Amino acid sequence: MLAYLIRRLFAAAVMLVVIILVVFSIFFLVPKWAGVDIATSFVGKQADPAAVEAVRTKLGLSDPIFIQVWHFFKGIFVGRTYAAGGDITHCSAPCFGYSFRSEQAVWPVLTDRFPVTLGLALGAAVLWLVFGIAAGVLAALKRGSMWDRSAMVIALSGVSLPIYFTGLLSVAIFDIGLHWIDAQYVPFSQDPARWFESMLLPWITLAFLYAAMYARITRANMLEILGEDYIRTARAKGLKEQVVIGKHAMRSTMTPILTMLGMDLGALIGGAILTETTFSLPGLGQAVLTAIKNQDLPIILGVTLITSLAVLIANLVVDVLYAVIDPRVRLA
Repeated sequence: MLAYLIRRLFAAAVMLVVIILVVFSIFFLVPKWAGVDIATSFVGKQADPAAVEAVRTKLGLSDPIFIQVWHFFKGIFVGRTYAAGGDITHCSAPCFGYSFRSEQAVWPVLTDRFPVTLGLALGAAVLWLVFGIAAGVLAALKRGSMWDRSAMVIALSGVSLPIYFTGLLSVAIFDIGLHWIDAQYVPFSQDPARWFESMLLPWITLAFLYAAMYARITRANMLEILGEDYIRTARAKGLKEQVVIGKHAMRSTMTPILTMLGMDLGALIGGAILTETTFSLPGLGQAVLTAIKNQDLPIILGVTLITSLAVLIANLVVDVLYAVIDPRVRLA
């Protein structure tokens, strides 16, 4: 198990370096090749050439590429750099430079918004895992029944309906209409109870979409596994149905579910844009949407790196869980 974990950690470290290089290329090399001047974007098109040149020197854009890459890496891991992200001598590690619009350090902006997105993603993940997997398993065990058909119809609705529709509909019914839930966001540090209430509708709306997909995948996998020889053998031995399903069938069913969870949870931690916009949650998704509108490159860069890192960590956790569920994976 230790050797397997070391191999996965080494692979994750290599992938992190590749991700940083790709992100650097997308945000600093591709615009240059396309004829877009980052210094001009920073100061505005109406600035005089002297101001543009001063900003270009400050950002280190006149340095050789390998020097810019080194400063970029140094800014992320050490927190001090003079290139490819601004003069960030006063920015704590890691550091992604300064916003083109507000001239504030990017890292504090992201750390202020990250808990909102993390709470949204984790809360919704718990709901969609519990209800999605349970609905899928029951639908497979009661194949062809009214429960099976009803669950699949609801799952199809969840996959088909966009979040901004179900989100606004839930607000209109439960907040504005019935006054059961106050959807106005309140920070956790201010009032934990009010925070929990304000997150209920975003959690349910986001979980409805993902639970529908997980229910369909779980049902399909469970139906396939229930027809395997080892399941028939387990039943022939006289094992209880709960043991057959819980110990044997579910173990094989969870492998693709974990794969989906790693990708979905990592992407959501990077910013659930539609959900945060619908419910006016001050998270990373709303931050990157505003940055795209304002062409604020450093904010977009920071969210991209956080999203990539979240997906990487989530997949590393999934790899470890694979080894726990199926010991054969450790030999791969």
